[in-house]
Amino acid sequence: MFKLGEAILALLEIVFGFWNSQVSLVFELLGQSPTGFKDGGPWRIVENVEPLFVGVGSALVVLFFVIGFCSESIDIREEMRFEVILRMFIRIAVAQWMVSYNVTIMKALFTSCGNLIGLLGTNQNVELAIEPSQAEVIKGMGFGTSIVFLILAVFLSLIVIICGFFLLYNVYFRFLKIMVIVPFGAIAGSTLAGNRGISNTFISYNKYFISVVFEAVTMALAILLCNQFISSGLPAFTGEYEDWAKTLIYLGEMTFTVALTVGTVKGAQNLTSHALGL
Repeated sequence: MFKLGEAILALLEIVFGFWNSQVSLVFELLGQSPTGFKDGGPWRIVENVEPLFVGVGSALVVLFFVIGFCSESIDIREEMRFEVILRMFIRIAVAQWMVSYNVTIMKALFTSCGNLIGLLGTNQNVELAIEPSQAEVIKGMGFGTSIVFLILAVFLSLIVIICGFFLLYNVYFRFLKIMVIVPFGAIAGSTLAGNRGISNTFISYNKYFISVVFEAVTMALAILLCNQFISSGLPAFTGEYEDWAKTLIYLGEMTFTVALTVGTVKGAQNLTSHALGL
């Protein structure tokens, strides 16, 4: 009469359903190009300001070329050989091309990353759910034990809900980072016209940009692996415990793994940078 097992199960099912819907939404967003995010509204702002940065970058191409030429030239007559002049023209041409078409290159990277996320999404067949055996244990608990587990279930529910919103926050923040740094690609590309010291700016920019774009892949892998951790059942060391203790450990492990998922997603950019040496 005073058992609360059914209420506890109903609460956990609602919360886990919320987590599963958040994971599905996150996978959909990770596979989406920034050009189509929010029906392309934010990207239109990027396209509107891009010509301004291209104009600045085109002007800087000449400036950086002069700086690079002066810093590398010792004897002007020696530097006016045909092969040297040809190399200078190639350097300017490449720099100007990168300034003008940097967004086109970035869109190709968006497409590649989105396709890879789409392939990973086909393996997303693991959802967070209570095991039937653990559900039976919760249903059969007495009143005193049910009260303890109800408090635990409420605590678990709060953690899962907070983690679900943090998961979505990190995905939205990734889109914001990409859109903020895209226009600066024109200025970074202009540094190719200078010497090696100046052109390192372009290399640094591209390393950061690639790490931000492909952190979506790390996020997707982290979610898939952590969901599999949760669905793999109880740890081996719980074999000698009582049924209620096993369920307690099971729920605690689920809470820990959900928090671990969010932590890994939050640090996805650093993981990607270290893995690729960026």
